Amino acid sequence: DLSIPRLILAYRQGIFPWYNPGEPIFWWSPDPRLILEPSDLHVSRRLERIIRQGRFQVTLDRAFNEVIKACSETRMKSGEGTWITPEMIEAYTELHYLGKTHSVETWQEDRLVGGLYGIAMGRVFFGESMFSKVSNASKAAFVILVRQLSEWGFAMIDCQVTTWHLLSLGAKEIPRPFFLKRLKKLIDLPSKAKSGKWS
Repeated sequence: DLSIPRLILAYRQGIFPWYNPGEPIFWWSPDPRLILEPSDLHVSRRLERIIRQGRFQVTLDRAFNEVIKACSETRMKSGEGTWITPEMIEAYTELHYLGKTHSVETWQEDRLVGGLYGIAMGRVFFGESMFSKVSNASKAAFVILVRQLSEWGFAMIDCQVTTWHLLSLGAKEIPRPFFLKRLKKLIDLPSKAKSGKWS
């Protein structure tokens, strides 16, 4: 059941769906949990230079459908399989129309070359997936997003499971009980982000 009320309730409790096509829906709450606090963001000199030089144009909520489909297709092409099934795409797209899920797009000459999407609740952003067709495109999207979230008063980005890619950007593992305690504190606090689409 990927109904909107169930998804919202699950995220509020630190649980997210993750399963393969043809399987029952599995719900996850990893221990440890990978998170990023905006103040811990680490940007390498090289990446900072790429961002400053304007090699990418980064937008918010301009192409949600394209981003979530690209995330799914990229994982399929890499042979990893994907949990972003058609049912997941439909559910998260509906959440997007409700102003709950958001996308970040990285462009080069009007070509979508990278991006990510996730869910915003209170002062928490739950990162779901990212893709990159050009080196550093998804990292640039992530950095711009974290800086914007910081300006809006967000205090935690839930990165869900550990990857070296996210560790290199300053994410850290914390015990699940500590994550849930932080989540409970932040999930109902208002942020400065505008309601609805961020574009």
